[in-house]
Amino acid sequence: MTVTPGVDAPTWPEEFAARYRAAGHWRGETFGGMLRERAAAHPDRVALVDPAPERRTWTYGELDERADRLAAGFAARGIGKGDRVVVQLPNIGEFVEVVFALFRIGALPVYALPAHRDTEIGYFCSFTEAVAYVVPDVHAGYDHRDLAARLRKETPGLRHVFVVGEPGEHTALSEVPCDPAGPFEGPEPHELAFLQLSGGTTGVPKLIPRTHDDYLYSLWGSNEICGVDAHTRFLVALPAAHNFPMSSPGWLGVMYAGGTVVLCPRPDPATAFPLVERERITITALVPPLALVWTEAGTTTPYDLSSLTLALVGGAKYSEEAARRLQPALGCRLMQVFGMAEGLVNYTRLDDDVDTVVTTQGRPVSPDDEIRIVDDGGDDVPEGEPGHLLTRGPYTIRGYWRAPEHNARAFTEDGFYRTGDLVRRTPTGHLVVVGRAKDQINRGGEKIAPEEIENIILAHPSVHDVSVVAVPDAYLGERSLAYVVLRTGAEPLRPVAVKRFVRERGVAAHKVPDLVEFVDAFPQTGVGKVSKKQLRSTAEQS
Repeated sequence: MTVTPGVDAPTWPEEFAARYRAAGHWRGETFGGMLRERAAAHPDRVALVDPAPERRTWTYGELDERADRLAAGFAARGIGKGDRVVVQLPNIGEFVEVVFALFRIGALPVYALPAHRDTEIGYFCSFTEAVAYVVPDVHAGYDHRDLAARLRKETPGLRHVFVVGEPGEHTALSEVPCDPAGPFEGPEPHELAFLQLSGGTTGVPKLIPRTHDDYLYSLWGSNEICGVDAHTRFLVALPAAHNFPMSSPGWLGVMYAGGTVVLCPRPDPATAFPLVERERITITALVPPLALVWTEAGTTTPYDLSSLTLALVGGAKYSEEAARRLQPALGCRLMQVFGMAEGLVNYTRLDDDVDTVVTTQGRPVSPDDEIRIVDDGGDDVPEGEPGHLLTRGPYTIRGYWRAPEHNARAFTEDGFYRTGDLVRRTPTGHLVVVGRAKDQINRGGEKIAPEEIENIILAHPSVHDVSVVAVPDAYLGERSLAYVVLRTGAEPLRPVAVKRFVRERGVAAHKVPDLVEFVDAFPQTGVGKVSKKQLRSTAEQS
């Protein structure tokens, strides 16, 4: 099915689009065109390094040529402009090749994470009407070819499965490239570039439609703030499909600047620190739990980290105490990042004082990022007081993909996105995140929708009711706790049995409850609803 502009993916009113173009935010560029320009300007400069299992490099000229050939192969198999392709690859060079090939023909990558399993991938394929699915053969001990085979039986529209490595019954990605027959039609700058995953508060994630115009602005705007240029060497320690390591400024931002991207197969210090030394990494992006691990390891590491000048930390709230320890341990500057895949991104600045860097989550990228902080009734709170964060701007979406009912709740009538975050603003314009109104769990940067896990546990024959809440955790920020009420007369369960039941339903590992407690009943609100607020309070006190 083709994409219907403004219906499948709500877009900016023309008056706003005209304003953003006039301001120079939207430059009329596309990702495919960007790579072509960098290849023409410096074809022999190294764009990409994949160190595992053997070090491979791609110059900008080589990456451009490989993207062309892969795009031609996709097109020869009937994949065209507007088609959706679910991409589930780890941090390997083929991931970058695939997405640039899809950009070039105007097909839309649907970014899945390596940890996703049947539940999530099946939803992405069916909901987007994906025509193809790109996977590794085996990653982290899991055979994605088996998952793909199951999905093809359940998803008739999924015509192709392309496999990096041994294909089994599917098609090897290495067999796809061919010589282009001519120039590609490609997308226009205002058209969709890809679909991202939201953090989600109910069920599986919503899909976020991003255009070439808006996302490219977030890249070069981030580059200016972070000092990214052609000499930058960026280590992709987090999954490359995550919005944070992709665009803040991320591997795409570094390529926009003509720098070098180094893929890290695993984020642990034992893997990453040798790469920092060998590849002379200058910038990387970390979530707070990983930043804590790096901070602890950095004080005693034998590896030379002196090339590292900046660590960006975001994806979840970073405590002041942990933030103060990072620079002495790693020998680099810290920049806090607070943003969302739906758009708005905030950074502390390179010229901010230390206290501002460790106690705030930064200021918006754009002068046209509009911020409102409101009370429960939607009225602006006094300056400096906490409230609900609303935003709109040149790189914040106006609606989720094919979700009109949800959009009516998630966006105001005048186009402000209800982020679900509770913030206050300092006199300097920096935002401080004080909490979250949305009922989601942020487990080390990975978002968990309680309702999804509750629905799974409720399918257990011994379970009468369940409520999943967040509990504070010094390492992850939050962990998940499932309160379970058993059916009358049911056989007793142990926490491990509940966890196993969730795991066997094929969800990502981070969604399996960290803790399970059995209770006789849940506290209720005055209107008879389960009081998750009281459950969270009870969990914090126990």
